[in-house]
Amino acid sequence: MSGVDWVVVGAYFFVMLGIGLFASRRIDNVADFFTARGRIPWWLSGISHHMSGYSAIMFVTFAAVAYDYGITVYFWWPLTIGLAVGIGAFLFAPRWNRLRARHGVNSPLEYLAVRYNLPTQQVLAYSGAALKVVDIASKWVAIAVLLQGFADIPLAWGIVLTGVCTMIYMAFGGLWADVLTDFGQFVIQFVAGIAMLVAVMAHLSGFATLWTMWDELPADHGDPVNGSVTTGLIMAFLLVKTFEYNGGMWNLAQRYMAAPSGSRAKRSALLSSALWLLWPLILFIPMIAAPLIVPGLQNGEESYIRLAQELLPTGLIGLLLAGFFSHTMAMVASDSNVITAVITRDLAPVLVPKVRRLGERQDLLFARLTTVAFVTASMGFALFADPDGFIMTVVVSIVAATMGPISIPLMLGLLPWFKRHGPLAAIGSWAGGLAVWSYLYWGVDGATEAMTVGLPLLTSLVLYIVLGLVKPQGSVRGSALVDSLGIPDGPDSPDAPDDPDAPDGGLRGAAAPFPAQGGPTAPDPRPDGGAATPSP
Repeated sequence: MSGVDWVVVGAYFFVMLGIGLFASRRIDNVADFFTARGRIPWWLSGISHHMSGYSAIMFVTFAAVAYDYGITVYFWWPLTIGLAVGIGAFLFAPRWNRLRARHGVNSPLEYLAVRYNLPTQQVLAYSGAALKVVDIASKWVAIAVLLQGFADIPLAWGIVLTGVCTMIYMAFGGLWADVLTDFGQFVIQFVAGIAMLVAVMAHLSGFATLWTMWDELPADHGDPVNGSVTTGLIMAFLLVKTFEYNGGMWNLAQRYMAAPSGSRAKRSALLSSALWLLWPLILFIPMIAAPLIVPGLQNGEESYIRLAQELLPTGLIGLLLAGFFSHTMAMVASDSNVITAVITRDLAPVLVPKVRRLGERQDLLFARLTTVAFVTASMGFALFADPDGFIMTVVVSIVAATMGPISIPLMLGLLPWFKRHGPLAAIGSWAGGLAVWSYLYWGVDGATEAMTVGLPLLTSLVLYIVLGLVKPQGSVRGSALVDSLGIPDGPDSPDAPDDPDAPDGGLRGAAAPFPAQGGPTAPDPRPDGGAATPSP
């Protein structure tokens, strides 16, 4: 890398820290820190939802899949996500938003104590938080691999550099810093992605490369199903992503919660879906064409680095590397914010009851300290992980496979068709799905990726439905909560926006919050209906 490239990368880090400081001025309490009190415009929420699904893993592990097997990488990853998010725009996005607007919920898991019971909430919170530590560790390893390839920086230093910067701006700026970083990431990715596509086409056959390169690549590189990817794996991913990207991956539920209303959250989801279906094609075409420009690589994970070094001029390599940082830091920032919300809103008050009595400033300080602690823990895990094969193992065999059992009770609990499904169905489906995953992962030699990813979720889904039908456990409070989420937006609905410039984000008459412990409360007489500050 040249001096100009380093200037670009250094400027990026200063901009990120500046975003954190700027966003901190919008943070007055934990509702601002975790959900921005519904003040984030729908289009920004949609872009943030889309960009939160990226990390440097795409340019390391997925680039290797594109290099070795071709277009199949599009069919099993972004296509399944785009379709899944489009489904969720109608089923889940408005309901997530109404949890915040009508009940003052600031954590995606906060409603579970009312919908099921406290033990169910705690089980899902602990298992999901533990999974996120491993997931984020894989993101640190991915960006460190890229840093090492571009600039020969040791893996440990790459992990520490990106981790500390992310920790600082997230601790200051909360969700606002996260979504603003996502937007910056979108701009950087757009410039760098178009530059790489143009460079590849200029090097090969010009615009005609888009259809002529398939004749020069191996014949099977144009097949949707290739290598270890099967039709079964694609269908399994579609099922998993429908739950994961509509809220099962908790940070994405936050994007819907932060939109001004349920109808605008739906718009956010549709925008994200369209971006997932279209934009990754622009990014993947250079990766697929890489064998024609840098042939014979033994390790496909180096392909995108070699491609950039071969084609991009001084300055653009630095911009591309800044984009890699942005991908990973934005995703990790998103995860750290929602995990902090789960810890401070759902776990800590149960472990240490006096946390419920913290004042507004103390509560915000506690959230910021929790952010620092969580990012530090994930960095520590990454520092001691073996980078060889670690990323793909975590992304497919662990995260994708276990996210389903954790997300089934969370997601289906929002829908009216499952109001009679109670704690037995929730815990039973979670335990059964994880048991099947454990058996396949450790006890079955030669289990396919489709089996490892799809069977745990399918098991959880079947158990949840069957146990709920055999032993209904619906409660009056849980049913009332679910019913309230189905009331559509309109001039007289609880979350209809009156004035988008109002201090409460334009939400009027919000129903009283559902506290994690204790009975339902009476409607709050405050102008914002108490939506911003739920009862302890």
